[in-house]
Amino acid sequence: GFIFQVASFQGVAVRSLSTSSPHDHPEHGRLVYKGNLARTVLGVKFFSYSTSIFNLFMMPYIMLKSGIGVESLLVQGAFYGLIGIFTFVTPVTLHLLTKGYVIRLYYKDEVDTYTAITYNAILAEKATVFHQKDVKIPDISKMFTTFYAKTKSMLVNPTLFPNPQDYNHLMGYDKSSIFKFEDLE
Repeated sequence: GFIFQVASFQGVAVRSLSTSSPHDHPEHGRLVYKGNLARTVLGVKFFSYSTSIFNLFMMPYIMLKSGIGVESLLVQGAFYGLIGIFTFVTPVTLHLLTKGYVIRLYYKDEVDTYTAITYNAILAEKATVFHQKDVKIPDISKMFTTFYAKTKSMLVNPTLFPNPQDYNHLMGYDKSSIFKFEDLE
């Protein structure tokens, strides 16, 4: 029953979050990008968090029923360590890997600023505003980073920009100084 409740609650949470926040935010500018893994990222993080909470509540019960509490300190330490890894390390790692995943990206032409919407640690949407000149491309390609906005790493999928020109402008590829013909020779 518990797994089913978590799964059904997760579905409700994902649905209500996506319907309660329409993507039209004129204050942010026009929508230039929408990440297709937003629901997946939210669902995986939610599942990870709910599993961790479940583990925390179940630990004393398992200790009591299994009699581990009576065993040696070494066994106790190993047990707590193992449970601790799954309870805390997994959600923290998941958050670190997905915190820069851009759900939506807005652009304001008149001021040349972007607003990136990402999920924060408590699964709420967070807006980061940055100027095109704040965009830095990492020297070596990084697995979970397409670019840095000031110091914050951001992950986007270039193929999901309906207008490729929007991606080129974001990355600064439309500045003529980058691709000069004589530089290629």
